[in-house]
Amino acid sequence: MAEQIDFDLGDSPQEDSPPYNILPYDGETIYHGSIYGEIDADQIYHYLLGEIPWKHDEALIYGKHIITARKIAWYGDKDYDYTYSGRTRTALTWTPELLKIKELAEQHSGVVYNSCLLNLYADGSQGMAWHSDDEKCLGKDTSIASLSFGAERRFDLRHKARREKISQQLEHGSLIVMQGATQTNWQHQIAKTKKVTTPRVNLTFRTMQF
Repeated sequence: MAEQIDFDLGDSPQEDSPPYNILPYDGETIYHGSIYGEIDADQIYHYLLGEIPWKHDEALIYGKHIITARKIAWYGDKDYDYTYSGRTRTALTWTPELLKIKELAEQHSGVVYNSCLLNLYADGSQGMAWHSDDEKCLGKDTSIASLSFGAERRFDLRHKARREKISQQLEHGSLIVMQGATQTNWQHQIAKTKKVTTPRVNLTFRTMQF
């Protein structure tokens, strides 16, 4: 069993210092920048890579069973079941380390979360296609706090009606919070790239409504 880690709590408008809203209208997506020091961020990154029981994600798309290249893990307060893309996942029990990370995300966002979907991208050949986190179980105007560790990746948002695109580089140890009308009006993606050759771990804290 791994030793428990004691974590400290502690293209966009580049002229601003975080936190700032990267969206020009129809939503709020607040970029907080790196909320961990380099040593703590590295420690968390290696813990997540080595101790989370990663599994390939599965989806049912147009009746076809798909197994994704990226890996996921799903944690929650209770035995929550989360269904998306035609597949149901049952939440794992929080670890002390994940609860400390959740606490810091809650301090910055002002929202209490009850679950977390973790994603592991092995390198830039793995990404996430355009989508919105607008499932019924998340409710309207939901808040999703997304923490990134490891390789820096570009996070894109695209307005559903106007098709305008906004991008933000996500630093190692950084937090971005999608809230308000973001999921109603915008889609987001992690684009594939040949420039990234190392892993990125992404934690998306959510408040499920059951």
